[in-house]
Amino acid sequence: MIIGIPRESDPGERRVALVPGVVSRLIKQGFEVVVESGAGAGAHIADAAYVDAGALIGTAAEAHGAQLVARVQPPNAEEIALMQPGAAVIGFLRPLDDPGISAALAARGVTAFAMELVPRITRAQRMDALSAMSAVAGYRAALDAAAMLPKFFPLLTTAAGTLRPAKVLVLGAGVAGLQAIATARRLGAEVSGYDIRPAAAEEVRSLGAKFVELALDTEDAATEGGYAKALDEDRQKRQIELLGEVVSEADVVISTALIPGRPAPLLITEKAVEGMAEGSVVIDLAAPNGGNCALTVPGETVVRHGVTIHGPLNIAADMPVHASQMYARTVSAAIEELVADGAVNLDMENEIVAGCCATHDGVVIHPRIAPLLDSPSSSPAAAG
Repeated sequence: MIIGIPRESDPGERRVALVPGVVSRLIKQGFEVVVESGAGAGAHIADAAYVDAGALIGTAAEAHGAQLVARVQPPNAEEIALMQPGAAVIGFLRPLDDPGISAALAARGVTAFAMELVPRITRAQRMDALSAMSAVAGYRAALDAAAMLPKFFPLLTTAAGTLRPAKVLVLGAGVAGLQAIATARRLGAEVSGYDIRPAAAEEVRSLGAKFVELALDTEDAATEGGYAKALDEDRQKRQIELLGEVVSEADVVISTALIPGRPAPLLITEKAVEGMAEGSVVIDLAAPNGGNCALTVPGETVVRHGVTIHGPLNIAADMPVHASQMYARTVSAAIEELVADGAVNLDMENEIVAGCCATHDGVVIHPRIAPLLDSPSSSPAAAG
């Protein structure tokens, strides 16, 4: 089977789907690999490194024309047109946020595997691209906050006196939140973390941070799998009110509550931002879905009421070297799961295959995506 690695066309995307070390391993397993010239440039990988790994360097048409196309971001309409009917594509395909992409791939006759939909089960941990990229995002968010804050993060004792550490509040104790907490702690900040799941308290405290406990009933705020679930309207309003008091005391707030396919939950109101000291910083990792902060402008950095609010859309791409290495490992693990005897193995009895397969044989087959296509805004044209 030939695997194609195209150059990413999404503006600002610097990652590449497979790195030379992973390519070398796949070739030893019997795969052939064609890499579009310059595909690794954003991650500081030269074409020569892929050649040394055993890959061929080709054009965009040759990479997209492979039997299996490995990507980071979803293909646009022109790239979908380069794919061969009966071929397969694997990558972040935004199936719940933009189901029109899945519809366009189905119309082309391409079998699509969405890395976002890999089930979070023990057997699929090594394919969990979302968690891998969330770790990158949390780390980078803390660094960006430290760079934007007009204060030191750590406690410093100098000849000019003692400087108190910055107070950092992290909203959400998932993978991104915990990495943000750990990084801010390493930078010397005084860190607090909040999550509606009571079980998250132990994880936050294990990193040396304080767990924020609100006067709110959250006993049923987690799913059976341990993930946070939406609160009812009354408790959501109460949570926002209580968080406002905590937010106002922070120098930095990093928010991480992002739900694929749904608007991000509001956690930080304009009133809460007004209560923050001038020069404070909000890093909103939920910006791709609208943001957790009422004043977030997705894709921009704005100043409101003297507070800098940063709404990155693709923060993992700012760390392209290690992000590409991590992502490539998850993609290669998925490929090894999905391909058998040189062909895509659509064993729908396999929980991983059934969980991440979005389209096949001209049809959007995933039960979470198909219902979304009833919306006019989700037509195949949306892929362009």
